[in-house]
Amino acid sequence: MGLTNDIWAGTTVLSYVNMVCATLRHSIPKSIVYCQVREAKRSLLDFFYTELGKLEQKRLSALLNEDPAVMERRSALAKRLELYRSAQAEIDTVAWSKNNAHHRRSVAASLVEGVYILERDRQEKREGSQALAPPWWEFFHFKLVRKLIDDVDFCIFGAIYEYKPPSSHCNGSIVSIDGNPRYVIAFRGTITKPDSFTRDFELDIHIMRNGLHQTSRFEIGMQAVRNMVATVGASNVWLAGHSLGAAMAMLAGKTMAKMGNFLEAFLFNPPYLSAPIERIKDKKVKHGIRIAGSVITAGLALAARGKNPRSRSEDPFSALSAWTPSLCVNPADHLCSEYIGYFEHRKKMEEIGAGAIERLATQHSLGGLFMSVVGKGVEAAEPLHLLPSANLTVNLSPSNDFKQAHGIHQWWRPDLNLKCSLYKFK
Repeated sequence: MGLTNDIWAGTTVLSYVNMVCATLRHSIPKSIVYCQVREAKRSLLDFFYTELGKLEQKRLSALLNEDPAVMERRSALAKRLELYRSAQAEIDTVAWSKNNAHHRRSVAASLVEGVYILERDRQEKREGSQALAPPWWEFFHFKLVRKLIDDVDFCIFGAIYEYKPPSSHCNGSIVSIDGNPRYVIAFRGTITKPDSFTRDFELDIHIMRNGLHQTSRFEIGMQAVRNMVATVGASNVWLAGHSLGAAMAMLAGKTMAKMGNFLEAFLFNPPYLSAPIERIKDKKVKHGIRIAGSVITAGLALAARGKNPRSRSEDPFSALSAWTPSLCVNPADHLCSEYIGYFEHRKKMEEIGAGAIERLATQHSLGGLFMSVVGKGVEAAEPLHLLPSANLTVNLSPSNDFKQAHGIHQWWRPDLNLKCSLYKFK
């Protein structure tokens, strides 16, 4: 019985080997011939293209045997297409120039709006062709590289975009336009929908307590900024944010500036938590309150400095002075309007000869100084809103209500009545 099984197994293996050998005998010659034919075809095509390239334009036209009117029209259209490509590249160069603040501001605001819509798409389960977010970045030739996801409620709070201009701008190669970003990291503000409001509101409370830097959401965003700057350099990265997102972008920008990396930043309606002095109509009363506040703040600052002396080189406020973010605020928005008085008051104090007092006062907040003086040496966290320098854009167009004054939508409108001022800390 065992011998019979061995004979059967041997016969089976021999049959299989014979089948493989027969297959090889038939396929190998065919493969050789196929390779020879393919190589001959390639050689003939190369020869044909070479000879064809030597022919003059008129002879080529004769070989095509095409209607001369059609050929002339095609040639004219080709020249027009080349002109359009050149014009598009020129338009983009002008649009992204630093003199065109409206285009740069509009793009940054639209990318932030894209983050808002990304989160709403997620909540309403809109995917693929049903998603509403992509047009907000694709219109400006950006590509979504990464979504920034909160580790607590898994909402989308930010996004990283890469600038991808059409390859036709430069005959198939992507051009680098002076003034445009390579990457934009954008952060949205608070959304009042149930799926994300609880976590967003928690972050708002942290801003009030100067504790945004201690949250996991900020750390996720900050790590994304660090990685991008380390990969492509600070000059190729923009930050943008609105409301809560503006606070995150501001804190990320300040953190990077202290390390010597000055990122372009567009901060829309960033929160400034303070008494609403800017809403006082009487200018003399408003100015008097600010002067009194500056004197008290400067006095407490001197007292705190006596307890914790430090040189100017160690002063984080001085280290930030070279960073000039773009702040976009609305006087009818009480959450951010105090930035107007914060910077204008510094200028007025210089005019009346009290610049030294204000230079000291503007580096501190009353709450933080009070805690430093009475808190037995415990130094409070640096308030988020303290900025040495800024390019302040104020929207003076009338707003119907707080929602309109605080909304991101106002910042891409072409008919805005804007007042722009550059403030540099010295």
